[in-house]
Amino acid sequence: MARRVLVFLLMWFPVALYAQARELPDFAELAEKQGPTVVNISTTQIRERRSVPQLPDIEEDDPLYDFFRRFIPRQPGPGEGPQDFENRSLGSGFIISPDGYVLTNAHVIESADEITVRLTDKREFKARVVGADRRTDIALIKIDASGLPTVRMGDPGRLRVGEWVVAIGSPFGFDNTVTAGIVSAKGRSLPQENFVPFIQTDVAINPGNSGGPLFNMRGEVVGVNSQIYSRTGGFMGLSFAIPIDVAMDVQNQLRQTGRVSRGRIGVVIQEVSKELADSFGLAKPAGALVNAVEKDGPADKGGIETGDIILRFDGKPVSASSELPRIVGSTKPGSKVAIDVWRRGTSREVTVTVGELPEDRVAGREPRRSRPAEQAANRLGFTVSDLTSDQKRDLKIGGGVVVEEVRGNRLADVRAGDVITAVTSEGRTTAVRSAEQFNRLLAQHEQNVTMTLHVRRGDSNLFLVIKGDNAPG
Repeated sequence: MARRVLVFLLMWFPVALYAQARELPDFAELAEKQGPTVVNISTTQIRERRSVPQLPDIEEDDPLYDFFRRFIPRQPGPGEGPQDFENRSLGSGFIISPDGYVLTNAHVIESADEITVRLTDKREFKARVVGADRRTDIALIKIDASGLPTVRMGDPGRLRVGEWVVAIGSPFGFDNTVTAGIVSAKGRSLPQENFVPFIQTDVAINPGNSGGPLFNMRGEVVGVNSQIYSRTGGFMGLSFAIPIDVAMDVQNQLRQTGRVSRGRIGVVIQEVSKELADSFGLAKPAGALVNAVEKDGPADKGGIETGDIILRFDGKPVSASSELPRIVGSTKPGSKVAIDVWRRGTSREVTVTVGELPEDRVAGREPRRSRPAEQAANRLGFTVSDLTSDQKRDLKIGGGVVVEEVRGNRLADVRAGDVITAVTSEGRTTAVRSAEQFNRLLAQHEQNVTMTLHVRRGDSNLFLVIKGDNAPG
C-alpha cells in the first residue's frame, strides 16, 4: 500500500508543478512587443569648476593611477582659466506619438543643459523640452524622428490590488531592463505630493527607472514610474507610479500651452479623525476639515467658513482630506462648482467660483558663469548657496539658502530650488543666514539627533524631518 502511495505521489508531483507553472504569467511577449517603445534618457548639466583637484603624485605603473586619471580632470594650462565639467544623470521615458513625443519625469530632465534620447535600435537624438510640471513630476520632451513605435494607454481605474504589472526602464543605465511585481495599493498619498494618487507596487525600481512606463498584462501603460521609498537609496519593495491618466492630462496641457493650469479655492484643511467626527456630529470620519479660509479668496467669497467639513466637491465625494487638493486642482479655473459642507450638525450646499493656483515660485538659477565655486555635498547629500538680493526680493524672505543640487542618498525630501530658512533641533530653532553657516550647523549636529528643516518651496512652507541614525523608523 505504501509503495502504491509513493508511486502515485511521484506521478502527481510533476503534474502539480506543471499546473502551478501554467498559472504564472509569461512576460516575454509583453517585453518583446513593448520594449522598443521605451527609451533611455541621459542628461548633461555643465557646471563651472573654479578649483580643480590635483592628480595625486603617484607613479604611472601604480594600479590607482588610471583610476585617478579618469576621474580627476586635467589641470587647466596657463591662460586657460576656470574649467567646466559635466554632471551627468540617467533616466527613462516612453514614446507616446510616432513623431517623437516622449513622456518622462520632470526630475529626470530638470536643470539639464543637454538631453540625449537613445532608442533600443541604438539611434540617438538630442531632445528639447516641451514643458515640465514639478507638482506631478511629469515632463514632455520631443525628438526629431518619425515612424516610431508607440505605447498603448490603459485605464488605471481598472487596476486591481494584487494584479501583475511590469516595468521597463534603464536602472543604473542598463537599457531595457524588465522587472515585474504586483499592485500593492492604489490612490496612495505621499508627503508634499498633493496632486497625484500614486499607484504603489512591489516592482523593482532603482535609479534610472524614473520616467519609465508601468504596464498591465495587456501591454498597456497604466503609470509612470516615479519614486521609491528607501532608507538606503536602493529598492526596498516600495515603488510608486503616477497614474497614466494624470500624466496624459498634464502632457496635453504642456503640449498646448507649455504650462499646467490648476484650480484653487483658498482653504487650509486637515484630516477628520474619529474624535473630530464625533465632536462635529458626523456618523463616520470623512471629508476635509477647513481650519483656515483665505480672506477674499474663492472659498471666502462663496461662503465657506472655518470649521466647515467639505464632504463633496462638484459632485465628487471627499472621503479623506488628501483627496480634496487633487479634485480641486483638476477643476478648470473659473468654473462654478457646488460644494457640500457639514456645518454645525447639518449638511448644506454652497457655490464657489474656482480660482487658479499660481505656479511654483522657486529660487531662480543664476547664470552659469556667476555661480560660486563647486562645493562638496553636505552630509545630507545636497549643496546649497547663498540667496541673492534679487532672490530674496522675489520670494519675499529675509534670509536662507537655496538648494543648488541634490546628490546621492537623501535623508529628506529636499529638492533643487528649495529655500531652507531655519533648522530646529532639540527644541531650539536657528535661522539660516548663509551657506557657510548652514553647513557648519549641520556638521555640529550629532548623527543620531533628529532635526527639522524649515523649507520654502514655491508659495508653500514645509517642515522636513530628518531622523537621526538611531531614531526609531
